[in-house]
Amino acid sequence: MRLLKLSILLSLILLVSCASESRETPEKDFKIDYEKFTLDNGLEVILHEDHSDPIVAVATMMHVGSNREKPGKTGFAHFFEHMSFNDSENVPVGANRKMIPEWGGSRNGGTSNDYTVYYEVVPKDAFEKILWIDSDRFGYMINTVTKEALEREKQVVKNEKRQRVDNAAYGYTDEIKRKNLYPEGHPYNWTVIGALPDLQAATIDDVKAFYTKYYGASNASLVIAGDIDIEETKKLVKQWFGEIPSGPEVEVIPPMPVTLSETKSLYYEDGFAKLPELRMTYPTVETYHKDKYALEILGQLLSGSKNAPLYKVIVEDQKLAPNVQTYQSSSELAGEFIFVVRANDSTDLDTVNEAIAKGLNRFETEGVNEKDLKRIKAKLETNLYRGISTVLNKAFQLVEDNEFKGDPSYITETAKLMDAVTAKEVMAVYEKYIKGKHYVMTSVVPKGQLNLAVAEANEAQVWIEEVKKDVANEEVSQGLEAVYKKTPSKYDRSEPKFGQLPLFKSPVVWTSALNNGMAVYGIENNEVPLIQFDITIPGGHLLDPKGKSGVANLLGDIMMEGTASKTPAGLEEAIGLLGANISTYSTSEDFHITGSCLAKNFKETIALVKEIILEPRWDEKEFDRLKQALATSIKGREANPNFIASSVYNKLLYGDQHILSIPDSGTQQTTQDITIKDLRNYYKNLSPQNANFHIAGAISKSEVEETLVTLEDWSVEATTIPEFSIPETPKANTVYFIDFPGAKQSVIQIGRLALARTNENANKLGFANEVLGGGSSGKLFQTLRIGKGYTYGAYSGIDNSKEIAPFTIRTSVRANATLKSLEIIKDMVSNYAKDFSEKEVDLTKSKILKGNTRAYESLGAQLWMLQNISKYNLSTTFTEEDQKELVSMTLEDYKKTITTFLDEKDMIYVVVGDKGTQFEEIKNFGKEIVVLDIFGNPIE
Repeated sequence: MRLLKLSILLSLILLVSCASESRETPEKDFKIDYEKFTLDNGLEVILHEDHSDPIVAVATMMHVGSNREKPGKTGFAHFFEHMSFNDSENVPVGANRKMIPEWGGSRNGGTSNDYTVYYEVVPKDAFEKILWIDSDRFGYMINTVTKEALEREKQVVKNEKRQRVDNAAYGYTDEIKRKNLYPEGHPYNWTVIGALPDLQAATIDDVKAFYTKYYGASNASLVIAGDIDIEETKKLVKQWFGEIPSGPEVEVIPPMPVTLSETKSLYYEDGFAKLPELRMTYPTVETYHKDKYALEILGQLLSGSKNAPLYKVIVEDQKLAPNVQTYQSSSELAGEFIFVVRANDSTDLDTVNEAIAKGLNRFETEGVNEKDLKRIKAKLETNLYRGISTVLNKAFQLVEDNEFKGDPSYITETAKLMDAVTAKEVMAVYEKYIKGKHYVMTSVVPKGQLNLAVAEANEAQVWIEEVKKDVANEEVSQGLEAVYKKTPSKYDRSEPKFGQLPLFKSPVVWTSALNNGMAVYGIENNEVPLIQFDITIPGGHLLDPKGKSGVANLLGDIMMEGTASKTPAGLEEAIGLLGANISTYSTSEDFHITGSCLAKNFKETIALVKEIILEPRWDEKEFDRLKQALATSIKGREANPNFIASSVYNKLLYGDQHILSIPDSGTQQTTQDITIKDLRNYYKNLSPQNANFHIAGAISKSEVEETLVTLEDWSVEATTIPEFSIPETPKANTVYFIDFPGAKQSVIQIGRLALARTNENANKLGFANEVLGGGSSGKLFQTLRIGKGYTYGAYSGIDNSKEIAPFTIRTSVRANATLKSLEIIKDMVSNYAKDFSEKEVDLTKSKILKGNTRAYESLGAQLWMLQNISKYNLSTTFTEEDQKELVSMTLEDYKKTITTFLDEKDMIYVVVGDKGTQFEEIKNFGKEIVVLDIFGNPIE
């Protein structure tokens, strides 16, 4: 489950109108209608009708987060969220995680300081089924909790903490900050995920007490958005949710902002970090406080552009870091204004601290740039529509504002308040909360580099788990179901039948072409007045010069650093004033120029795209900065066990002579000698002749064609894409072990080179994988997480590419469960073909066919669809053709595909973990073991 914050400050500015009250907004012709009512038990319900796609989103928000916990029982709100997904009186054990994906839906939950949210998106025919599951989880789960289920879920949550915190560079920073910013006893003094000893001590009585106190209907809001009938939905909601007990009245906690009597400076030597990081956190204001909006804009003004004072000093002038962040983060009870600088390798954080002070002095002297203020506000309109482009986003915003403000449409007021912020108000909040005020400073430095920490900082204290072998209470299982008397109901609470099967309607694709050879693919979607577009130019990493991998990646960076007539800051400003986004980047096989904007600004945005393509600035100063930033990024990757696993895995599979054995952004060795001349030479490969323009949004084919005529001035001969030979398979049936000292988890990647997207068996392999590793209903997830509690997640799949791509199984498991996890995966894959039956055939068909109803809802998904059509020469109706192929697949087809591509003996095993505690265990796995360093080089 996710630890999250749904208020995405500027990116979800949502315009809403209540059904019972008309709300007019000047110059905006888009609105969302909703209807709100309250059940007799106090549950507040908001319904929104949207028939664009045959799908429904449901979001239930409980007004309980980690702020309701007490010292000694921390992490309980998040833990209870996990427990809620396990079992309930009228729903089979594990159905939530397994059945919803099998119906073609998606589901998850999240916990923050202040709330717990549960959400799903399902095809329309599963709508009443999701009400059945949701209401049963909400009101009928507590009797089903068993000691065995409790102990198993503890392991899952502990694995989540290991993955997100213990095994991650800078993972303890949040804990250090909270302990020192908030006094003991303050509800934000501990992290949302809590302390592992507290979690381990949790009992069934604790779970029941928490449920009884906080999971009453009157402490929640429910939003249903999508292809529904309002009156019929009201009846269903009353039936399924109306009998849930109201629960005791939950005390409202008033805002609890904090003040500091002194500045606190702390350091922590991080065994995973490779770069020094400085953070400064100032106490500020809670959500809905009037000063929050000016503080949010202050964050963007200080560091969010190339004209920003902190960027100028830290990045441009002193070259201390590749970037700097400043932002306001508000929660229900208090808020924080945060400065973050992850500095270049070996940079003294005292120097960074001084540079921040210098940047703030510059801000005080220069004040607020009105043009920057205008630029920030120009993006609000675009973000407004981006935030409501899916039914789930609509549901999120409606449910949060209803639960915390009592008004689903409050975001209209938020938009007005943000737009009304003046330069004077921004300076006022700077004076009130930042200038001369006390703060908490954290210096997180690589282990053994304490000299980089801010002088006279005090050592921060954190609790670190010790990895032990054969811990009895970590070997868990589902156990027997609870014995209890069912809660009586006047309704039949058994599983309802599916509704009418929704018809999947593939978006209508139109095509065109420019006179310079560029093909154009489009989908008109008038749901919101927004456009997303992409130019894909074949080549990408494949065209990097030999020995200089990373050239295409750096070209993607420098092309956004100004044009012949615009400085880097000037280009950024021009894009911002349109409320648009434009970016250029390289991938393994392609170079991309992408963007989004309001439909009304498409012509002006494309004019800037043309300027970026045809008139690059080639700024030497920016090149030097970008190259240093890349070196810093590459160094930072050494702290990421997932990146290490992936890069070594690719190196083993593709061999030293294939360019895909090297990361797209290169390595320290391949990037150190890259010059701006290399970028200029690569730039000559950017040709429209084999490029494709993709666009989805509120614009017609004729309007697109009329606007794109200007790009016909772009005329460059196409280059030949080099071909690389695939090496002999590396020594399969072998474990390649990379030591990551102190790791609390082992990252595992298992697989082999399989096939390209253009292979006639590509769809068949994708279909055949669905039962094994396709999401939370897959065997890997169900066994390693649900059954054993070894991991937070386990999945498998194959990437889309023209080159032969690997089939890969991925997971991160508890360190002392590494061997057991390897054995489970080995046996599962070895027996997969034998165990595959007609039941799995039917399950795969249902899951994929129904999942397609929500697969292309967003503009981004539609753009992805167009990219696949152009790159792999698919028909414009390939989605329907794929479905026919799926329906026609027989059990024999599945078994043949599995046998051909998923033979366990053909696979390699890559493990990144703590050698000191795991290596001797893995020797018992029965395969040859080869030890490598983090770069994939053998260690004798």
